Amino acid sequence: MASLAAVLLVLCLLSIALGARGVPLDQVLRALSGHADSRLVENIVWTVRVPRTALGLAAGAALGLAGALMQALTRNPLADPGVLGVSAGAAFAIVFSVAVLGLGSLYGYVWFAFAGALAAGVLVFFLGRLGRSGLTPVKLALAGIAVTSLLTSLTSAVVLTNPDALNRYRFWNAGSLADQTGATVLRVLPFVAAGALLALACAPALNSLALGDDVAASLGRRLGLVRLQGVAAVTLLTGATVSVIGPVVFLGLVIPHAARVLAQRAGVGPDHRWLLPLSALLAPCLLLAADIVGRVVVRPVEIQAGVLIAFIGGPFFIAMVRRRRLAEV
Repeated sequence: MASLAAVLLVLCLLSIALGARGVPLDQVLRALSGHADSRLVENIVWTVRVPRTALGLAAGAALGLAGALMQALTRNPLADPGVLGVSAGAAFAIVFSVAVLGLGSLYGYVWFAFAGALAAGVLVFFLGRLGRSGLTPVKLALAGIAVTSLLTSLTSAVVLTNPDALNRYRFWNAGSLADQTGATVLRVLPFVAAGALLALACAPALNSLALGDDVAASLGRRLGLVRLQGVAAVTLLTGATVSVIGPVVFLGLVIPHAARVLAQRAGVGPDHRWLLPLSALLAPCLLLAADIVGRVVVRPVEIQAGVLIAFIGGPFFIAMVRRRRLAEV
């Protein structure tokens, strides 16, 4: 974890220094300390790149935690935060607010996106708990798939008939940290912090759930309460993130597996008290690295971080799945 924190610090400095206009590290450090060489450097650092980097840190940590939590709740190694329908809810809310309400700015529809994400998460939870057996991993996953399919169909119906909604949806759906301000980061942080606290508080109970519902119940765990807390955490973390930067494919899916491999090599095993913090450190490393590469590889044009993560994450995930060690994790 100390090594990951050091890598993350280096990536933060590179994220502030690199872009369409390169800023030397010594000037970055002087600007961060309030002694910038010029007003232009100060504006680049504090107005553009510091908020972008801070959003990458918050969004990466949120999606990493949400992915690890979702896989633990469903006991499914292929689960990701999108299983709860949160991303689909945010997408439908965006196209609805643009097509029906005529909103055109990020600050206008971002709150609708967050509300749509929360509503989708709540709907999946209540559908999953119907029936005698209550909320189970299988029912939770099935309810999420059903709600996601429904919302995706409604979103497609709207964007096919409204060009403005299609343009907004296309940009949001790519997944990007660009064009964000400090005000946006401050709006997202309370929800991410609340979700992170809920997620970390679930860690001991998740270790019990991994042994099966019967064993967890015999150990005194209240399964319904644990799953409610977990769903609330995933909804807050994913909803706050995707409403601003869009759905970043593979981040919440791949990172928990990488965290398990690191935890196994460190000798702590599949202990969620370590897996969750490791995921929260690994995910922003990957997100910031993808964002940095996207800024410099075809300068001055940018490639969205979500596109690069999908490009890198696909082969990486296939390689991890093929390894025998992953099956043992």
